[in-house]
Amino acid sequence: MIWTAWNNGIHRRSGAGYGFKVPAEDRDRYFKPDWQTVTLELQEGRGVLAVEVNVAKDSFWGPECRELIDEKIGRWLRGSGYAPWPRGTPPRFEVEAAGDRRFIVRRRLTQNKPLQGTGAARR
Repeated sequence: MIWTAWNNGIHRRSGAGYGFKVPAEDRDRYFKPDWQTVTLELQEGRGVLAVEVNVAKDSFWGPECRELIDEKIGRWLRGSGYAPWPRGTPPRFEVEAAGDRRFIVRRRLTQNKPLQGTGAARR
């Protein structure tokens, strides 16, 4: 899976307003509507930061948004040097499903590609 870093347009140092945009195909294949939360594993030095994220919201299951949002993700993105990013070129990450409600963010892809044709390009 390839997920794209997301921001609500305000790059706060606190990490608020950051997350990952999940493609609809990945959401429909790997997520279940009856789940309340999922856990993301983010590599942090030699360890792992586990972040529990709410998916029991209409915006995640709707046609437009599909973001996994938490300030811990934002602090990780900022602390790892992935955020803030140049306008329209958020970093993309390889992600692996790792069991029930668990996903591992494996690595950042080498190229940030401009987003076109979506509202995300403005973030």
